[in-house]
Formats: sequence, structure tokens, C-alpha cells
Amino acid sequence: MSVPKDNASHVGSSIVSLLAFSASLWVGQAQAYELYSQGDDTLNAEVTTYLGAFKSQKSYNQMGNRKTGSVSWQEAATKYGFKGTYGLGANGLLYGSLKGITTGTWGDGDPAGWSIGGERRTNLEEAYLGWKSAELFPALGKNGIDLSLGRQGLVIGDGFIIKNDGFNMGAGGGSSFDRGGAYYLGLRQSYGQSAILRLGGTEGWRSDMAWLKSANPIQAETSLALLNLEHISPDNTFALLYVHGLDVNDRLASASQSQRKDLDQYSFRVKTNAGNPNVFLSSELTFQDKRQNAQAGYGEAGYTFADLPWSPTLSYRYARYSEHYDALFSGFYRGYGTWVQGEVAGNYAGAFNSNAAIQNVGLKLKPSETLKLGAQFFDLKTVNTRNYDFSGRELDLFAEWTPTPTYYISPMLGFYKPDKRAGEGGSQLGGDGLNTYLQLMVGIYF
Repeated sequence: MSVPKDNASHVGSSIVSLLAFSASLWVGQAQAYELYSQGDDTLNAEVTTYLGAFKSQKSYNQMGNRKTGSVSWQEAATKYGFKGTYGLGANGLLYGSLKGITTGTWGDGDPAGWSIGGERRTNLEEAYLGWKSAELFPALGKNGIDLSLGRQGLVIGDGFIIKNDGFNMGAGGGSSFDRGGAYYLGLRQSYGQSAILRLGGTEGWRSDMAWLKSANPIQAETSLALLNLEHISPDNTFALLYVHGLDVNDRLASASQSQRKDLDQYSFRVKTNAGNPNVFLSSELTFQDKRQNAQAGYGEAGYTFADLPWSPTLSYRYARYSEHYDALFSGFYRGYGTWVQGEVAGNYAGAFNSNAAIQNVGLKLKPSETLKLGAQFFDLKTVNTRNYDFSGRELDLFAEWTPTPTYYISPMLGFYKPDKRAGEGGSQLGGDGLNTYLQLMVGIYF
């Protein structure tokens, strides 16, 4: 990243936190074109495409390459390739994937300056091979052993700590950090290298053990190991996660990222409906043992009024991240607001998954099986304002329409009001007035 070391206290702190939780994944269930199928032997062709058009009335001083005023830009990303399986009879099942990706950004680039327009890239996205045990180990259940190696993603829980490797920096940080743009779409998700062992089925006791090495320069090419142990039932999930940092690229690492070496992180999470299918309760608490110890956690409660028209769901969440918390590979997973907290705030305006206390109120409506409507309100507070103050409020209104399994359309309108402007500890250029933000997302799956 071409940010001077002596200027890293403000801009760098934003990047360290933001890199972990960009609006990383808008991938739906990719459709497949069947090329071959006979028993357990299959070969499918898959194409996933996302298109986005965006406009922001305000810009943000994250990279030092933005001026006061509005920006508008477009992004496109396409992932394409093959997935297949090969039956081994009583000896299990081989599976694998080989996919490329093409991305680009047009126009001004995003308002934070992560991308500046003109970025293009085509490269390898997925290349992994795996084996499932079928009925070889009855005590572990069907496919109770699942081992995969290569270039692939990994999600633990709802992505609060581990959700793939999805920060897609453009040319705003210099050519060394440019992954080809399409920053918001974030379709690049795979770790550069990985080994993942899953034990157990989809219910009862199960675990994940993994070694992950990022090939993403904005993540300082972090490598880590983890152990996830969880008990899953139809109503409840209880889980423990341990993460150990192995190494970073010292040339690329910020001061915060350098502490990932020998990091020990412990997490406890729970999800339950308390015996009522209309109830949603979720929480995760985590502690990072490093040179500057840190903590984070959240508690969330939601209720669906299933008997009312459009089945409205109301939710409230409180999340708090201590000053030196490192969001690692957190990312978008459960929908708007997790874990990109505010489409403007979480993507462009500030470091809201570190040194922050965030309240979120959500409303979701379901007029039909193919249409969902929603609103998200965020009250965001910087905990320690010594170096910066990204406090503010945001309201996002959105729709998600899937007219067919092949298409996904999502317009979104956001209103963001910071407490401080750039020059006062905030990041918004041209004052602390209200920013109106618009975006339109289109997904196409073949």
C-alpha cells in the first residue's frame, strides 16, 4: 500500500480494519450446466456474474486520492469454470473445482479511493481438490471426513472472524495492491493456499481444522491455523474457535497486521431460537492475545411476526470492538449489515469493525417468495477518539428480487451523516453534511 509510514496512524488504521470486512460476497447459489452425470461422476460448468452501478454524493479521505464532491462508478465481476465429482465406490468421493475470474471498475472509482476506475484483471480464482469419506467411518456419519487442498474459501460461523479472503483493492493503493477492482462486488474470495479438514456431519458434534494462507497483499499475505468445534441441532448451535497466527509478509504489513504473528484468538458463539421458530438469538465473544490485547463481541435478537402480512422481522444488535481489535477475515455473509455495518460507513467512511460500538436496528419484509424489502439503521461510535472519530449514523433501504433462480436484482438507497468531517478527525470531504448513496446490484447465475 502506498501510504507513507508516518501517515499510517489515521489512514492506515482505517485500512487495517476495513480490509477485513468489505462488502465482500454477493454470490448466490450458482446455477450449473450439466456436462456429464453418471452415478457419482459429474462435471458441471458454472458462471456467476455480478454487475453494479453506484453513486455517492460525498467522498472520503481514506487513501488521500479523493477530492471534495460526488463520484459515480460501475463494477463487473464474472467467475467461471468447472466443478466435478468422481466416485470411488466404498472408498468415498473425490471432488474439485477449477475457476477463473475477470473483474473491472469503470468511472470514478469508489468514494474512499480504494479503486480509481480503469482497473481490470483476469486470473485464477478456485483450484482445489477434495475427498469425502462417504460411509467409511459410520461413527462420524456420512461424509464424516472431508479433506480439501488448494485455492478455496472458508467460512466459520456467520463470518464474524473468518469469511474467505474478500477484500478486493483497486489501484488506489498502488499497483502492488491492485487485485483488479470490483471492490464492492468482492467476488475474489479464495485463499491463495489452504488445507481444510472437516470432521462430522451437519448435526451433532463436528469440527473444522484449517491452514489458510492469503495471497492478498492488502492482507499482508497472512497465514494462520484454526480449530473450530461446534455442536449443531435444529434449534441451537454452540461453538468454540481458536485461531493462531503463523506469519505475515513484513514488507506489506501495517503495524497492526504485524501483530498477527503468534496471535492467539479465542471465540465462543451461540445461536438459538429458544424453542420458537420465529425467534433468532445470536452472540459471539472473542479475545485476541497479542502485543496489544483486544476483545470484540456482539449480541443480536430478532423476531418474525409470521402471522402478519409480509411476515415482518424486527432485529436489534449491539456490537463492540476494542481499540486494537483486528477484524482479520471478517466479511459479508448473513445479509446487509453483517458484517459490513452500513453500506457507506462500513465500505468507505471509516474503521467500524475496530475501535467501535455499533447499534443496529433492522426491519425485513417478505411481500412474496421472490421479493424481500428491508431497512437497516446504524448508530456508530468510535470508542477511542484520540486519533480519529468516525462516529455517525446511517439508514439503508433496500430490496432483493429474485424473479427466477438465474437472476438477482437489488437496489439500495443509503443516507449517512458523520459527526466529524475530514480535518476534524472524520473522513468525509467537504463537510459533515448528509451523504445520499445509491447502488443497483444485478446477479446472473448460469
